[in-house]
This record gives sequence, C-alpha cells and structure tokens, in this order.
Amino acid sequence: MEHNLLIRKKITYLIIVGIALFIAFIMSVRFGAVELDTAEILKSLFSSVETTNRNIIWKLRVPRTLIAGLVGMCLSVSGCILQSVMKNPLASPTIIGVNAGAGLAAAVTLVLLPEMEYLLTPAAFFGAFATTWIIYIISWKDGIKPLRMVLAGVAISSIISAIINTILIFYPDRITNQISFTIGSLSTKMWSDFRILLPYAVIGLIIALIYSKKLNILLLGDEIASNLGINIERTRIILIAVASLLAASAVSIVGMLGFVGLIIPHMTRLIVGSDNRFLIPASALTGALVVMVCDTLARIVAKPMEIPVGIIMSLIGAPFFLFLLRRRFKYDD
Repeated sequence: MEHNLLIRKKITYLIIVGIALFIAFIMSVRFGAVELDTAEILKSLFSSVETTNRNIIWKLRVPRTLIAGLVGMCLSVSGCILQSVMKNPLASPTIIGVNAGAGLAAAVTLVLLPEMEYLLTPAAFFGAFATTWIIYIISWKDGIKPLRMVLAGVAISSIISAIINTILIFYPDRITNQISFTIGSLSTKMWSDFRILLPYAVIGLIIALIYSKKLNILLLGDEIASNLGINIERTRIILIAVASLLAASAVSIVGMLGFVGLIIPHMTRLIVGSDNRFLIPASALTGALVVMVCDTLARIVAKPMEIPVGIIMSLIGAPFFLFLLRRRFKYDD
C-alpha cells in the first residue's frame, strides 16, 4: 500500500511538472523585448499568415525556448548519472570537469575550424569524455573516493578554464560573445542550433532511461552489483560516456552553463527519491522547466537589455549549493 502511494506521488509530480513546463513554454514565448498576447501566440502557432509577431514567435522565441528545455534536460540528466555513478552528491558536469572539457574542445574547434560548426558537439563530447577519464584515472588509488574525485575535478577544471580564457584573449575574433560562452547564454539561438542539439539529446536521454535500472544497482555497491551480474566497469564507462555526451551537447550550443546539473537532481530527489527510473525523467522535466523560467527572467528583468541565463542560474544555484554543503547528503528513498 505504501509502495503504491509512493508510485502515485512520483507520477503526480511528473504530471504537475509537465503542466508547469507547458505554461513556462507559453510564458517564455510571450515575454521579451516585445511582449505578446497569449491569444496571439496561440493564433500564430496555428496560422500560416506572415506577420511581424509570427516571425518573432517562430523564428526567435520558439526555437530558443525549445533549446532551453533541451539544455535543461541534458545537464540535469548528466548530473543525475554522475551523482549515481560516483555515489557523490557533489558530482555534476561543472564540478567534475565535464563542462570544462567540453568547453575547451568547443573553443579549440571554433578557433581552428570556425566554418565547421557541425563538429562542435562531437568535439565537445570528446573533450568532456577525455577530461572525465583523466580525472577518474588521477583519482584512482585503491579504488575511487568521491571526495578525491571532486577535488581532482576542481583542480583540472581550474586548469582548463585558464586555458579557455587564454584562447578567448588571443582569438577574440574567432569566438563571438565570449562572456556568453563562459557564463552560458541562449541569446541568438535559432532552429539550426536546435537541429544540432536534438539528436544528441534524444540519444543520450534514451540510453540514460534504458540504463536507469543498472544505475540503481550500482548504488548498492560494487560487490552487490557484481553478484547481480553487472559488468561494473563497462557499465560505468557507458554511463560516463552518456553523461559526457549530454553535457557536451548542451555546452556546444549555449556555453558553460553551470549549476543545472548540480541542483536539479537534488531538488528532484527530495520529492521523488533516488530511484533513477523516476529520478531521470523527473530531473529532465524539472531541468527543462528551470532553464526555461531562468531564460525568461533573463530577458525581462533588465528589459530591453538581456542578461545571460548563466547569471540567473548562478544567483539561484550558488545559495542552493551552500545549502547542500550544510546538510547531510543521503541517497536513500
């Protein structure tokens, strides 16, 4: 009986967040430098008559909002995977160094091959995956200790960030909107960016859902997981690769957006628990919702100026991170 109540609670949360996500989508499309009426938005969505407002909606705000949702999903699920694989509540694409590695590879690609934007995501994935494994290897000493890996990730991220900043200084003409790249911004994102991001996001999210049960088993410990027939190292490699792919695809489009992969899994875990079969889809929806709302706020708080969404996320994420440091981390339901 109690188990059924927990299942209903989790499903109810998914439904509520899904409804909130639809409302956030409408609000994101409505608000900006030009404020639009909700009825006009709905009319434009289902009309083929060319108007100025319809162009604003279809060519600017709809793709930007969809990208915000996908980026939120990718970073949140990446954080979920890393926290479960490493059994470390502080693990996230930013802290472990995934974002930094992806950002460095993306920056190098923009400098060396500026005309080949389609290579950004594959290059960012390679950078993220390579950085994660370098940190994994450095942290290995009679096994992996969560705190050791976090400290190694912070150190490697600092080194990579210094390299990225050096590239930005020496090649300012190759990387446009440098501040937006290092902080994270959805400004000027178009349908072309959405088409680049979509396949990587879909593939990564599907694999994450498929491996959600094995992710739960890894949380039980290596000995139990091995006894249950799990190939521990192969499973970890696949899951770290998926986390790297999701984070890298987001970074290659919006830059090094922080805190999403850290705080969203925790926010969601407080409600739906640690069962990754529910935590992964719940975090994906919650991440999409939070990034959409933050991007909407970024467009309206200083209108007509626009603040990078990364600043809004930092203002929300930093206090929550301090809250995490003061509470006892638990992975039990």
